[in-house]
Amino acid sequence: MPLNLFSRRRPSPHRLPPHTVVIVSGLPRSGTSMMMKMLEAGGLPILSDGLRAADPDNPEGYYEFERVKQLDKGDTAWLAEAEGKAVKVISALLQHLPPSYQYRVIFMNRRMAEVLASQRKMLARRGERSDVDDAQLAVILEKHLRQVKQWLSTQPQFRVLEVDYNAMLADPQPYVRQINRFLDGILDEARMAEVVNPSLYRNRVTAVTVGQGEQPG
Repeated sequence: MPLNLFSRRRPSPHRLPPHTVVIVSGLPRSGTSMMMKMLEAGGLPILSDGLRAADPDNPEGYYEFERVKQLDKGDTAWLAEAEGKAVKVISALLQHLPPSYQYRVIFMNRRMAEVLASQRKMLARRGERSDVDDAQLAVILEKHLRQVKQWLSTQPQFRVLEVDYNAMLADPQPYVRQINRFLDGILDEARMAEVVNPSLYRNRVTAVTVGQGEQPG
């Protein structure tokens, strides 16, 4: 039987609890798009409008939903559509999610030097530049991550699983199992592992020199 007949797995009979939304979060360029692709391959419905097309920075797509960017403006009505699905929300917008839902947050951690290198390349392709040097930006972003994670730990509507992007690319299977347990065992682990693509691991850093070390967590 041709392999492509298995490209879309039948939905699992199991579902997440009512009023639950899966959030994939982290800094921009921290591996959130890959995680969205993994969840989709595993059989979890995703909320994405496809308005931001794939490009050289994300050749397999961004998996974004444009209205998420209006969370800080009070646009939360779309969350009714996100129930039982995964949606990407950057870390800076998490605090604007309303407490009327239960959230399972998969929080992506990536080496800070790699995040910054990836952001620099994206800005360069757009003909833009940052006015803040990498050392200063690393301090700002690391402080932001500490604050966000501390805030999440105090919010009863959030359950959080942190995932190390670098380690997952090196050995996906333990992380795939952990993610599946976090989401009540509803995912196809083999399909998830298949989409982890180390060839897209660019901006690899072997010796981190930004600030005083690697990204926390």
